[in-house]
Amino acid sequence: MTTLLDAVRRHADLHTDASGLGISPIPGLMTVRAFAPSGLQHAIARPIVCLVVQGSKNVTMGTTSVDFSAGESLLITADVPIVSQVTRASLAAPYLSLVLELDPALIAELGVQMGAAPEETHAPVRVDTTDAEVADAALRLLRLLERPAAVPVLHAQLVRELHYWLLAGRHGAALRRLGWPNGPAQRVARAVALLRKDFTRTLPVERLADVAGMSLSSFHQHFRAVTSLSPLQFQKQLRLIEARRLMLAEGASASSAAFAVGYESVPQFTREYGRLFGTTPVRDARTARERLAPA
Repeated sequence: MTTLLDAVRRHADLHTDASGLGISPIPGLMTVRAFAPSGLQHAIARPIVCLVVQGSKNVTMGTTSVDFSAGESLLITADVPIVSQVTRASLAAPYLSLVLELDPALIAELGVQMGAAPEETHAPVRVDTTDAEVADAALRLLRLLERPAAVPVLHAQLVRELHYWLLAGRHGAALRRLGWPNGPAQRVARAVALLRKDFTRTLPVERLADVAGMSLSSFHQHFRAVTSLSPLQFQKQLRLIEARRLMLAEGASASSAAFAVGYESVPQFTREYGRLFGTTPVRDARTARERLAPA
């Protein structure tokens, strides 16, 4: 009988790219694989659920750090800066997980039908045991990928079912605020979407507040409560993370990466890069090349 571990491993074996991601034809659904413990990875995470089926990982947001391993799920309910690290993985037993981007509109619709009010007291990053119903729905979603002709017809109802079981299970109370129509999380998400789209440009905070439909003071308060950062800090991290990707994945120089993401001063870029990543851009790129050279 096929288990979720078997299904994730099979998909990862067939579709994983050099970065460890196995993208699927279902929007927002992917597998993650690593054959060894990793270095620290910085990202601005989107709302996701991550079902770990083998190995272990650590995720830190601000002063909160969580460890999770096989049989547990990580839930992220807002666009927040995280630092992640695979902590247990090997050639014989690689780290394997299934990741699904959460759909706030679907959560809102299901929340109304299920009749429970959202709660605002839950942290945006949390770990809990994976519910059996969630694992079962995830397994059927992966098995559907083996029938390509059926994917366009059937995947939406399976994604919907998976969201339902997440709402009905251990993660439900924390998840509901993501789909709360016109709640603070939804309003801040509109501003975050604009920041993600235009992070290389100067975006006045007044425009972001207007997009969120909030007063300036209320926007600052809720933006930090949801993301743990100010809008300026959020944009700065988006720029630095993208610049690092350009250097490490595409071989861009530090100066060209800096200008590409919106910096006008390379020394300023170098200072802020060092504060976030703990090293200079040039040294970081050199270390990455040395690490990949034996492979």
